[in-house]
Amino acid sequence: MKECRHVAIIMDGNGRWAQAQGLPRTAGHLAGSDNVRTIAIAASDLGIQYLTLYAFSTENWKRSENEVNYIMKLPAVFFKKYMQEFLDRGYRMNILGELDELPKATHRVLQDAMDESKNNTGLNLNICMNYGSQREILLAAKHYAKDVQEGKADLSLDEKGFEKYLMTAGFPPVDLLIRTSGEQRISNYLLWQIAYAELEFVPEAWPAFTPEVFQKCITEYQTRDRRFGGVKNV
Repeated sequence: MKECRHVAIIMDGNGRWAQAQGLPRTAGHLAGSDNVRTIAIAASDLGIQYLTLYAFSTENWKRSENEVNYIMKLPAVFFKKYMQEFLDRGYRMNILGELDELPKATHRVLQDAMDESKNNTGLNLNICMNYGSQREILLAAKHYAKDVQEGKADLSLDEKGFEKYLMTAGFPPVDLLIRTSGEQRISNYLLWQIAYAELEFVPEAWPAFTPEVFQKCITEYQTRDRRFGGVKNV
């Protein structure tokens, strides 16, 4: 069976899912946050080692103040409900993004989740908050340039060396990228890390993305011929 170590998901469609049921967009975000637990458990059961979820992008600040404020309060609600279960299951929380620009209370909750789970060796549950891939690559380039300037690095950098400057340092490349809710674009997500990932776009909105749909995505992934720029052996 083809190994699938790292799955990334663009969790799209929370607001539209809620509006289709006559609910406010915030209800969709709450349902979507609850689904993180469901899919994390499914990922762990499937033997996936890294699950990286796009929760809030650097572009999402453009949304209404009411919606943004609600999303910023969700981590506290989410971890109060599920953190102990995640610890019991051995999950390690990794939060990727420019966390210093988040509200202090949000930042503290996210940092506490990482600190509490840092010694766990089970599923790496990675949540991207205030994350944008172009920004990540720019910050990595600036960090590398600073290291060169200070004599800590030279100009012999290769791809593996550059990856150490990314927020995903130490993670394997993404094997499979899934986007929910029918949209077919990448939206500035893990552009470096998905260089050779398989892509799947599913019609279900994130709150309706069930373990059964997830299993179908993995099954489809298993049928893909991953050549990484090579030629298929005949």
